[in-house]
Amino acid sequence: MKSVVSGLLADVPVPKVVRVRQHFPDEHIPRDELPAVILSKLAEKEVGTLIRPGMRIAITAGSRGISNIPLILKTLVEYVRSCEAEPFLAAAMGSHGGATSEGQRTILTGLGITEESVGCPILSNMDVVPVGRNAEGVQVCISRDAAEADGIIVCNRIKPHTCFRGDCESGLMKMMAVGLGKQIGADYCHKEGFQNMAKNIRLFGETVLHGAPVLFGVGVLENAFDHTAEVAVLHREEIPEEEPKLLKKAMALLPGIHVPECDVLVVDTIGKNFSGGGMDSNITGTFVTPYASGGLKSQRVAVLDLSDESHHNGTGCGMAHATTRRFFEKMDFEQTYPNVITSTVIENVRIPMVLRNDREAIQVCLRTCTGVGPEGPRLVRISNSMEIGQIYLSHHYLSQIRDHPYLQQETDLMDLPFDEEGNLTDLGRIGAL
Repeated sequence: MKSVVSGLLADVPVPKVVRVRQHFPDEHIPRDELPAVILSKLAEKEVGTLIRPGMRIAITAGSRGISNIPLILKTLVEYVRSCEAEPFLAAAMGSHGGATSEGQRTILTGLGITEESVGCPILSNMDVVPVGRNAEGVQVCISRDAAEADGIIVCNRIKPHTCFRGDCESGLMKMMAVGLGKQIGADYCHKEGFQNMAKNIRLFGETVLHGAPVLFGVGVLENAFDHTAEVAVLHREEIPEEEPKLLKKAMALLPGIHVPECDVLVVDTIGKNFSGGGMDSNITGTFVTPYASGGLKSQRVAVLDLSDESHHNGTGCGMAHATTRRFFEKMDFEQTYPNVITSTVIENVRIPMVLRNDREAIQVCLRTCTGVGPEGPRLVRISNSMEIGQIYLSHHYLSQIRDHPYLQQETDLMDLPFDEEGNLTDLGRIGAL
């Protein structure tokens, strides 16, 4: 027997769509040239003089999906060894991985970061030690593993954050303030909310720079296709002043959806590997706080699946209006809740409407839109917030596609490909070029 909800949605039409290629600049460092580029930057900054034979050197490894990150870390490991020192990776991801040592190691494995792939030990102990008090008198803690090393190399991607704006957002300062802080340090940094995060990232990061053995930072910038666009090596004293300049570059490289608004956004898959918030709100417009804005404007958002790499952390579902039973059954509250309790943004795990399948999750969003034109709601579909080289746009956008210099129509109008169970047969297979 068909459920009442299924009956209410049965006749809701799903608009026909076309597949569209979005064009962005794609200047980047080829993967096979990346180690040489990194080594050249390290030599240019003469950071080898900071590493003495026999030193134990911690290299930070975070939870974000950064292009080429196993290769980048392996190159740094080999560089440290060339200086006759002993490298290890220090898991630096705040409360991610369920705020456990095993969970953080599992996340790194999912990103391709293993002791075998990088060639050195990985330490993921959750213990922290204080390294000082910031200018407001708040105690700042970082990973015991890193603090007890003879030197720390801070490595992270520099990019806009999804919950706040400031001169340092996601990057080296945040890696020191939050990532290295583990659950306890991240909790301290988040206590005043995201309205104060820009200030606290600086206060906590500068305290780590003064109280911990940070040697230098390696900042990675990516282009619209998540290819490595630039690698910057910064001496410890350069990080507070130079990172804001790199953030401006990162913002200019950020991709976007080339139509400004829609009625329904369909996101095939979200997960921590795509963004700390499950989906990058700088792309999707699904901001969880009022302290950042931008991206696509929409009335309704349907999220269909949770990535395997997210390890059952469903952060991001709170920004959706509808999801599927498949997503809900993959989500583990014990993996999800520690993250948002620490960040204080519990809104990001509110449970949306849970529908039987992909079709109904999309239909309920279409059905509940208001103020739409006579042709019905406009629909945008993306694979995830990192891969938007190809997207689907509904028939409403045909004239915009024809007139837009960075949109190229690749197919005729077609129906979204649902199977007999009402699920998309190409789920997660659009977007990448």
